[in-house]
Amino acid sequence: MFEKVNGKVVKVNVGMAGGVAARTGAMLFYTGDVSFAPHQIPGGQGMGGGGGLMRMAGRMMAGEHERTMLAHGTGEVHYGFAGLEVHVVQLQPGATLRVEASRLLANTAGLQSSIVSVMSSGGGGGGGGLMGALRGAATGALTGQGMFTTQLSGQGSAVLLAHGGFLELQVGGPNPIVVDPQAFVAAYGNVQTELKTAISWRDAVGRGAGEAMQLHCVGQGVVYVQASEEKL
Repeated sequence: MFEKVNGKVVKVNVGMAGGVAARTGAMLFYTGDVSFAPHQIPGGQGMGGGGGLMRMAGRMMAGEHERTMLAHGTGEVHYGFAGLEVHVVQLQPGATLRVEASRLLANTAGLQSSIVSVMSSGGGGGGGGLMGALRGAATGALTGQGMFTTQLSGQGSAVLLAHGGFLELQVGGPNPIVVDPQAFVAAYGNVQTELKTAISWRDAVGRGAGEAMQLHCVGQGVVYVQASEEKL
């Protein structure tokens, strides 16, 4: 549905796409009869239950995902953000795309979206729920990643953002793909991710570098990496 205009801009026919959800501020210009309204991403998986800690985790989640706007009507909209590189991913039924919230530009509205803990995305990293969320907060502080990631599934397309261009790494060989968490953009397919400590916690404190924590990717699919450690 999305078509690249150049390396930093995409366009989409909103009517043919069935609506588009994009981060606030990403719309550059449009033609036709298009309307925009605030769009709410459903709450995180594995975050059910009551209590003060759960409410705290929910507030942390709400503070991390990017605000989005839903475009609908008949017309063509051009999207881009901060001069960053763009990449279009076509999703097929049965596959999922897990992408850092700050690195998702837009997606077709028909995709199912949710927010999951970084520690439970893809089935790796030590489980979900409150403890998974709190572990995600600790590792996020070290790696520079957010505490939560956006998960998309269904049939449609999404647009990723990156500094300095994209590397598309195939996952499925005998060895895992090991990624600097600050360079990680997204994982597509049946890819499990697990954050592992590369050096001692004592050495890692205060560094906040990807060398201290590494993201191991296994399974079958694709991992997208940006050619930079710069945060969006």
